[in-house]
Amino acid sequence: MYSRRRGGNLGLFLLLSQLFHVGFENIPPVTLMTMALNIFLYLSPIQPLMNVCINVQETWSRNDWKRLFFSPFHHADDWHLYFNMVSMLYKGIRLEQRIGSNWFAFMLSVFSVLTGMVYLLLETILAELMEDQSYKMQCAVGFSGVLFALKVVNGYYNPGGLTYVMGIPVWEQYACWAELVAIHLIAPGSSFVGHLSGIIVGLIYINGPLKQLMQLCADVVSSSSYPGQQTRFNNQGSSGYRASRSDAASNTERHDYTGGMTEEEQLEEALRASLNDDRTGSNSRRPYGVGNPQQLNEEEIRQRRLNRFT
Repeated sequence: MYSRRRGGNLGLFLLLSQLFHVGFENIPPVTLMTMALNIFLYLSPIQPLMNVCINVQETWSRNDWKRLFFSPFHHADDWHLYFNMVSMLYKGIRLEQRIGSNWFAFMLSVFSVLTGMVYLLLETILAELMEDQSYKMQCAVGFSGVLFALKVVNGYYNPGGLTYVMGIPVWEQYACWAELVAIHLIAPGSSFVGHLSGIIVGLIYINGPLKQLMQLCADVVSSSSYPGQQTRFNNQGSSGYRASRSDAASNTERHDYTGGMTEEEQLEEALRASLNDDRTGSNSRRPYGVGNPQQLNEEEIRQRRLNRFT
């Protein structure tokens, strides 16, 4: 792995201080693991930033699709990492507790890829509209696009809440737009298109088909993991659930026990087996008399049946 040249890393120390202040036991697992991954890749990047940042020319034109997966988890410097991870800390705690760790992990995975894809699409459109190919060479890294998507989702789950952007109270559902403008004014070098991509992904999730598609994928994976709960159709046209293994085993045991015989045939077979056992043991007790059972007439067999069950 490529090791970046680092200075004082004050932002990293402040981030660790914030984590200790909140308490690791109070941070949900997916949020904590996501932050740990970002910190680890900041300290030990997979490759130099220019080899993992996402842009149209390298990613789309040259089919370097690994950038789509690497770019969200790399950061330009310690302050870039600090601001993104502090935002992730509080958004993650709030959302993961609301929607659950499994769905939150799925959401982060999907958002990480989709924000990059929307970014490539927007930069391509800008390059064509503005007739400026430099848009295709603008490179972006960082988790902020995903964070803007999470902010949209957070506003969806908390529509009446208030938040503050630069000290100004803003309704939660509009906070993403206020932050988009505020960050661009404070840090003009930040990726406006990257942040806008996150907002678009978040809107597709809450208002578009993304949430339904994710739910469909989750249902398919869940049903594949538990095939006994799948609904099946038989040749009679009816539907139902597949029998469990215990039911199938018990049916097999019952079939082996009865041999497919009626109740009367079972009684007769039990009597014959008992008489055969008596005949094989010369010193054993013979409760039903002696002799060859094949030589008994029907009246004697009937009488012995009555003696056995009375």
